[in-house]
Amino acid sequence: MSETVIRVDDQIATFINIFDVDPSKQQELIAILNEGTEKVIRHKPGFISVNILASADGSRVVNLAQWRSVDDIKATQTDPEAQAFAKKAAEIAKATPSPYKVVSVYHA
Repeated sequence: MSETVIRVDDQIATFINIFDVDPSKQQELIAILNEGTEKVIRHKPGFISVNILASADGSRVVNLAQWRSVDDIKATQTDPEAQAFAKKAAEIAKATPSPYKVVSVYHA
């Protein structure tokens, strides 16, 4: 089983999508993201993990995903099944998706 591990210089591609959402729609957005992950995303080549975070004030949802490569991210973004869930999410929230590189990690 894979799990989220964040390390500098890891050869894992990190994808973060920050959604701005009306607080009354936050739970609906989370349901869409969970369904899309369960039915589609987690079955795509290169998938490692997805973590969905909800802001305490209800105005944002963060989708933090890890993939084996940026090419796996791109392939999933162009997949029609994945695009259908992205479209559902876009109907109720403004998304800001982007690949990221881990540059620092600190622990106690």
